[in-house]
Amino acid sequence: MVVTDLISVNDIQIPEQSPNPRPKRRPEWIKVRAPSGENYELVRGLMRSKQLHTVCEEAMCPNLGECWGRGTATFLMMGDTCTRSCRFCDIKTGRPSPLDWQEPNRIAQSVKAMNLRHVVITSVNRDERKDGGAPIFAMVIRRIRQLQPGCSIEVLIPDFKGSREALKTVMDAQPEILNHNVETVRRMFRTVQPQDHYEWAEATLRNAKELDPLVLTKSGIMVGLGETFDEVVETMRDLASWGVDILTLGQYLQPSRKHMPIDRYYTPDEFAELKRLGLEMGFKWVESGPLVRSSYRADEQVRELSQLNTIHLRDGAQ
Repeated sequence: MVVTDLISVNDIQIPEQSPNPRPKRRPEWIKVRAPSGENYELVRGLMRSKQLHTVCEEAMCPNLGECWGRGTATFLMMGDTCTRSCRFCDIKTGRPSPLDWQEPNRIAQSVKAMNLRHVVITSVNRDERKDGGAPIFAMVIRRIRQLQPGCSIEVLIPDFKGSREALKTVMDAQPEILNHNVETVRRMFRTVQPQDHYEWAEATLRNAKELDPLVLTKSGIMVGLGETFDEVVETMRDLASWGVDILTLGQYLQPSRKHMPIDRYYTPDEFAELKRLGLEMGFKWVESGPLVRSSYRADEQVRELSQLNTIHLRDGAQ
């Protein structure tokens, strides 16, 4: 099939320069520990043996060493090639290979081998398919339930172009947490994500709650792309009005020179203020910090929320 809406980075119009001078180097609070240790090697070996991808590697997550060292990882499904060309993301863009329908089984086997109590699963966009690959999400949720009873499941899904039907396929499998990242503020949405629409993000998060009122919804925002602090707060209010329960806020870090430049670094105090405002808005959990990413310490979030009886765990998950 021919992939539509594939846009070259060279075709994107760059907005006017921000009044903020480009930061010359990372501040002292942006520090990343080099990957190492026994658990890191075990997770790395498992991913290679099962021929699986992780968003940790493909998106150059700064927390790879910490998370793999704790024995956790975020599985990336449907290949390593995305049909969209978001200007912040280091996952390669192009025409992907056909779906691997055995992938959900291999992921579930890995979850069992790692003895995970909480797992995060995401994917590339597959816009060449009308269903966006939603059946793969449903399959992996159900297979994990079979092989690793008691493991709570968080899926970080594409927007499926706002398709309620595709989303319903995922929601019918009943994940504990449905995550879709809005990524940036409305004004910058098409600059940062040329093939996405703010309205698709809204439809995904609103419809998830309508299709399964017991699910926890989650979303994340990157800061430092050229938005204002007030625009971040406005986007947080939007997410709260859409019924989002869990919010993550982190600093954008430029993967390479071809990606969007960093406009500025937010300070730890600014992240603390955003967390305070988020809790005031009614979010059940706000993870906010320079190195926070969508699935950062997701297992700890579930553990804390379950102790507060805030999360509805399926099939005895704990």
